[in-house]
Amino acid sequence: MAGTRWRNFTGLLLLLLVLLIGCSASQIRASSEHEVDSIFYEPFSESFEGRWIVSSKDEYQGVWKLSKSEGHDDYGLLVSEKARKYAVVKELDKAVSLKDGTVVLQFEVRLQNGLECGGAYLKYLRPQDAGWKAEEFDNESPYSIMFGPDKCGSTNKVHFIFKHKNPRSGEFVEHHLKDPPSVPSDKLSHVYTAILKPDNQVRILIDGEEMKNANLLSAKDFEPALIPAKTIPDPEDKKPEDWDERAKIPDPNAVKPDDWDEDAPMEIEDEDAVKPEGWLDDEPDEIDDPEATRPEDWDDEEDGVWEPPKADNPKCSLAPGCGEWKKPMKHNPAYKGKWSPPMIDNPSYKGIWKPREIPNPDYFETEKPDFEPIAAIGIEIWTMEDGILFDNILIADDERVAESVRLTTWKRKFETEKEKQKAEEEAAGLSDGLSSYQKKVFDLLYKIADVSFLDAYKPKIIDLIEKGEKQPNITIGVIVSVVVVLLSMFFKLFFGGKKPVVTVPEPNRATAAETPRDEGSSGEKEDENEKEEEEAAPPPRRRPTTRRET
Repeated sequence: MAGTRWRNFTGLLLLLLVLLIGCSASQIRASSEHEVDSIFYEPFSESFEGRWIVSSKDEYQGVWKLSKSEGHDDYGLLVSEKARKYAVVKELDKAVSLKDGTVVLQFEVRLQNGLECGGAYLKYLRPQDAGWKAEEFDNESPYSIMFGPDKCGSTNKVHFIFKHKNPRSGEFVEHHLKDPPSVPSDKLSHVYTAILKPDNQVRILIDGEEMKNANLLSAKDFEPALIPAKTIPDPEDKKPEDWDERAKIPDPNAVKPDDWDEDAPMEIEDEDAVKPEGWLDDEPDEIDDPEATRPEDWDDEEDGVWEPPKADNPKCSLAPGCGEWKKPMKHNPAYKGKWSPPMIDNPSYKGIWKPREIPNPDYFETEKPDFEPIAAIGIEIWTMEDGILFDNILIADDERVAESVRLTTWKRKFETEKEKQKAEEEAAGLSDGLSSYQKKVFDLLYKIADVSFLDAYKPKIIDLIEKGEKQPNITIGVIVSVVVVLLSMFFKLFFGGKKPVVTVPEPNRATAAETPRDEGSSGEKEDENEKEEEEAAPPPRRRPTTRRET
């Protein structure tokens, strides 16, 4: 009996051991399959030195560090210093083709100290010239795709730029995604995904949510268009000397009326005006401040004769006015201004001249882009903020792999950070943080700013939103200001004519319950703001621009 029980127990142990070995083998196979599906994956779980090469160029003084994400045990590649240029590159073991099948580019970025002015994008480098060394990586190193956040001044976008070689000219041309999504404005971890499909579709995701869907061949989605125009203006064509572009001209037969007085002033004294009763003719508007005292260290020889500062005359506040009374000015009904002849249709008008069109020597047709492969991944940025943390850089050929990485790495960190942020806001109260409804309002305003036909107003709207996020008590003022911008735009859209000057009121910082209030002339405010912005602006930095390479 005991022997039977022992045999049964032994058999059970063997069965459990077989199941355990089977499960382990399955996990190993699953892990291997995941690694095969991931063309490249960098979690920064160990030192990057030796694997990622820091540029030796003198201009890149920023120090890269392997550092934990704040509040987590997870490591990433950290921008450790402010106001520096950074450059680091990782050469791939095998170049990744972008011509066939799906390619997914994904990485995480956490702006732990925010981002006022700087980049946090990746460059997917094409094969470099013979003899190129990773230590030579810089802004001129050619890439196939540039993807990721960039923010400074009026720029607030998640770039997607690809370079394509024109088969006719042999030049590489940058093609920029139109109306890209904005950069999230918080200090949480965010994951950016670009999915390139065989049908020329490219999808931009932020935190797994699709923010942009475009076609690589579409002129509506990329600037300049991948496929050039069939014709171009003839650079050799010149406008004829006798070509008249004036639609209207002064009537040569018009004569100034005899009674037209060009010397009549615009304003004249109001002869019917009467000095208000109680006007104090002998009292000045200002008097010496009776409470002012001469400073003890005042030296007449060095500082000059001391004079007390002026103060408003209290007697004038109780009277209609002080000083010499003069009759006010009024509009002169006889004023006509300088005479000019009326405009008539120009009989010689030929329209606006344009050069003739000729066949474009760089024109070509294609059914899909002829991308150069990805041979390396580089981070080459300039930033005024530190604390930018890169993590979980992925290249895959399956969207499901990217989704799995998001769920297993980014998702848990993001949720932890959201909970911590919520707790901090609740502890601090509304005066020190954004309430949930305010967050929804600002998220909606950012989406409004991304609408394509608001491009001309986007910098102003973004500036207002950022002010509101820094000072949550002016949320209502921000909303009113954005509404003013929208109404101005709709006025122009529906009524046409000259573009109205948009004076956006500054949000009232005193209380959220008050609406914005104009103080002084808008022209003076704009001039002062421009001077302040020029004085406070950080040094200029390189920005991605459309340029050609050979």
